[in-house]
Amino acid sequence: MILYPNALIENVRKIDIEFIKRNKLKALILDVDNTLIDYYKNLEQETITWAKELQGQGVKLYILSNTNKKEKVETVAEKLGKLPYKMFAKKPLKKGFIQIQKELNMKPENIGVVGDQIFTDVIGGNRCKMFTILVEPISKKDIFTTVWKRPLEEMIKNRYKKRIENQQRRK
Repeated sequence: MILYPNALIENVRKIDIEFIKRNKLKALILDVDNTLIDYYKNLEQETITWAKELQGQGVKLYILSNTNKKEKVETVAEKLGKLPYKMFAKKPLKKGFIQIQKELNMKPENIGVVGDQIFTDVIGGNRCKMFTILVEPISKKDIFTTVWKRPLEEMIKNRYKKRIENQQRRK
């Protein structure tokens, strides 16, 4: 289903090299707001370390954000190891995802899309046949355009979790 991610994970730092290899990923497209930084633009040192470790193991990282605030995205990209980025992406539209795929010269199934929102990150990545990874939002505080979607996303996440539990019981 287009609303369901391929994986549901607590935060980006739980995506380790074993997870990357197990899912045949070579690159991650990262969202910024409430995925890498909180509402107040705080970027944790552990996230910086995580990004640099993955890059050191050959994983390509790329930022794709819907924000139009260049300084915010540029600052995060710089701190994470001078990552390439695209902003004002209009996710879930395919354009930004496909542009990155072409730049990386990779098959879509080898690219993971990491974000905190179903209606932007997951749907956009799924539409492009990429491996989608939904993370929990870093903080409860959100921008106004996201607040109203959270209750609906919680319903979808709960259905997804039940579906996974039922599949595991059948095994």
